Amino acid sequence: MPDNRTAVDSPIPLQAEPGHLIRRAHQLAVGTFAKTHGKQITPVQYAILRALQDTPGIDQVTLADRVALDTSTTADIAARLDTKGWIVRELLPRRQRALRLTTEGEAVLAEMLPRVEPMYGQLLDALEPAEREEFLRLLRKFVHLNTPAPDDQSDTPDEA
Repeated sequence: MPDNRTAVDSPIPLQAEPGHLIRRAHQLAVGTFAKTHGKQITPVQYAILRALQDTPGIDQVTLADRVALDTSTTADIAARLDTKGWIVRELLPRRQRALRLTTEGEAVLAEMLPRVEPMYGQLLDALEPAEREEFLRLLRKFVHLNTPAPDDQSDTPDEA
């Protein structure tokens, strides 16, 4: 029997697809983070530590929202950070937990923070200063426009 299937040409080359480019940008960012800070801490753990530095005693659900994670993933990461001795989790009414940095967690951040700005400078070094500003502006806009409102329970932005 003859094969009647036809090859479907992709309208966009892989190297130009937004999803592929976002994934590659993420790989570059994570790789640069690991080269700078080592593998003892991940970018997501760093984000949680920074959020706790900014808002000590925040509850786990609010923390999850701040760092754009689901609550179960946040709980899992918080448990690992607790085991490392970098945070403490205090049980609140209604089974919520308040999270705080420990002295050791504060020391981890204090060691990391001087390397953060140079790390991002290195990551964005190939761009001209005006391009960096525009790139970051567009990233913020992209994330904002594709982030559901806190009261929206769907996994996708409104289709209206």
